[in-house]
Amino acid sequence: MELLSGADMIARFLKDEGVEYIYGYPGGAALHIYDALFRQDDVKHILVRHEQAATHAADGYARASGKPGTVLVTSGPGATNAVTGIATAYMDSIPMVVLCGQVASHLIGEDAFQETDIIGVTRPIVKHSFSIRHPSEIPMVLKKAYYLAASGRPGPVVVDIPKDMTAPTERYEYVYPKKVKLRSYNPVTRGHTGQIKKAVELMLKARRPVFYTGGGVITGNACEGLADLVQRLGYPITTTLMGIGAYPQSDRQSLGWLGMHGSYESNMAMHHADLIVAIGARFDDRVTNNTSKFCPTAKIVHVDIDPSSISKTVRADVPIVGPAGSVINEMISLVQGREPANPEALAEWWEKIDGWREERRGKLYEPAEASEPLKPQQVIETVCRLTRGEAFVTTDVGQHQMFAAQYYKFDKPHRFITSGGLGTMGFGFPAAMGIKQSYPDDDVVCITGEGSFQMMMQELSTCKQFGIGVKIVNLNNGSLGMVRQWQDLNYKSRHAHSYMESLPDFQKLIEAYGFTAIKVERHEDLEPALERAFADKTELVFLDIYVDPREHVYPMQVPLGAMRDMLLSKTERT
Repeated sequence: MELLSGADMIARFLKDEGVEYIYGYPGGAALHIYDALFRQDDVKHILVRHEQAATHAADGYARASGKPGTVLVTSGPGATNAVTGIATAYMDSIPMVVLCGQVASHLIGEDAFQETDIIGVTRPIVKHSFSIRHPSEIPMVLKKAYYLAASGRPGPVVVDIPKDMTAPTERYEYVYPKKVKLRSYNPVTRGHTGQIKKAVELMLKARRPVFYTGGGVITGNACEGLADLVQRLGYPITTTLMGIGAYPQSDRQSLGWLGMHGSYESNMAMHHADLIVAIGARFDDRVTNNTSKFCPTAKIVHVDIDPSSISKTVRADVPIVGPAGSVINEMISLVQGREPANPEALAEWWEKIDGWREERRGKLYEPAEASEPLKPQQVIETVCRLTRGEAFVTTDVGQHQMFAAQYYKFDKPHRFITSGGLGTMGFGFPAAMGIKQSYPDDDVVCITGEGSFQMMMQELSTCKQFGIGVKIVNLNNGSLGMVRQWQDLNYKSRHAHSYMESLPDFQKLIEAYGFTAIKVERHEDLEPALERAFADKTELVFLDIYVDPREHVYPMQVPLGAMRDMLLSKTERT
C-alpha cells in the first residue's frame, strides 16, 4: 500500500494519466502541488507569464493533439485570470482540466486573502466542476475530471483544491483508478438507427444537397469517414470556421467554409439547397445570419452528440443524437451499393455551383501594385505556398483571422487553430506555444495583428525559457482592423479608438527578448523574409509585415439578411 500526500497524489495521477505538459503559474494556495511537481520528472511544467496564456496553451495543445490540456493556477487572481481561456475552450468544445489552488477549507467563505469562489465564477462556462473535500478522493475526482473533459461533447472541467487538501504532513492510500462511473452521465455512443435510415433516404432523394460540417467532426475523429461518405455520394460540402480541414479544401467537392465571411459559392449553395446535412455543427449566428431567412427551401438533417444543440436555433427535420464517427459509418453502410435518385438534378446543381465559383474567380481581392502597400491576402497566400499548406496555423481574432481562414488552404484536420465561439484576442500566440512543444518538427505559425499580439506578448519570455520556436506573422495595419471595417461600413468611417497610435518598435521589442525580428514593408522583401523565418524550425522569428490599412474582408454577409445577401467588395453586393 502506497501512502501519498494530496499534492503527491496529484503529481502521480498526472503521470499515470499520461499527461505530458501542465501549463501554469505558482502562488500560495498551489505551492504544495508545485513542490510535488518539482520532485518528479515525468510531467513537464511550463511556466507561463500570465494565467490566461496557460489556458490558451493547454487549449492549443488539446486542439492539435486531441488530448485534454492541463492547467494549474493558484487561488483568487490566478484562477480569475484563467477565466477567459476557460470560456474560450467551453465555446469551442475543447477538452481541458483546470486545477485551481484554493484557500484552506476553514477559510472558505471568510473573504480570506486571495479567495475567490472560482466554482461559482466559472459555473456557466465549464462542462463540470469539482471541489476536493478530502485528500483521499483526489485520484477519483481527477479521473472523473479527465473523463468528463474528453468524452461526449468535450469541454473544460475545473477542480478546486483547498490548500489543506494537499498538505505534505497528511498521507493517504493512493491507487490509480482505471475505471470511472458517473451515474447521471452517459454520453451516447451511437445514433438512432431509424433516424439515420430516414436521413439516408432524404440524402439519396435530394436534388440540391449540401453537407454542412463543423468542429464536432474533427473532435470526433470522423474526418476519414466524412470524406468517404461525401465522395461516395458526390455531393458538395462546406464547413464552419471550426470545421476547416475536416474535409480537404483542395478537393473539387469542397466549397470552402461558410457564414459571415465564408466563400460566395458556399453561402449561395446553402441558401438554394433543398437538403442540408449538418454534422457536428451548431448553427451558430456567424453561419446562419437571420434564422428566419435561413435556407428557406431546405430540409435539415442534424447530427450532434449534444442533444441541447439540436433544434436550438434552427429546427431539424431529422434530428440524430450521436457521435459523428459512428453516425457517419452507419450512413456509409446504408448508402453502399445505392445511387442517388436524381442524377440529372445533381448534375444541374453542380453546374449552378460551378457557375457561382466562376463568377468570383479572380475577383476575390485586388492584388497590390509594387508601389502600393502589401495586401494581407498576398501575405497569407505566400505563407501557405512556402509551408506547402502543411503548417499548424493559429490565429488571433480580427481581419487577420478571416484572411488566414480564406487564403491558407487546409487539407488536414487539427491544423487550423482559432478561437471561434468566444473570439478571444490574445489566443493565437500561447496556443501556438502549446502546439509547438508537441510537434517540434512541424512549422507552427501564429497569424496575428498588432492589437491581439500585445495582449499576450509577455509569453515571449516563456518561449525564451523553454526554447519554443514558433513563427509569428504580424499583419501590421496600425489599427484594430475588423473594428475599423465595421466603423467604415456602419459609422461613416468614424474610427472611434480603433487606431493604435503608440505602437512599440516590434523589432527592438523582439530583439530585447533575444529573438530575430524582420520588418517587411516592400513586396520584394516578403518572400525572402518568410524563407528566412522558416529556415530553422527551432527558432522563434517575428515578422512585422506592414499591410494596407484600408483593406476590408470580403465576402461579408449583410446583417439580418439571408445567407445569399453579401457584400462582395466596397462597391458590390449580391
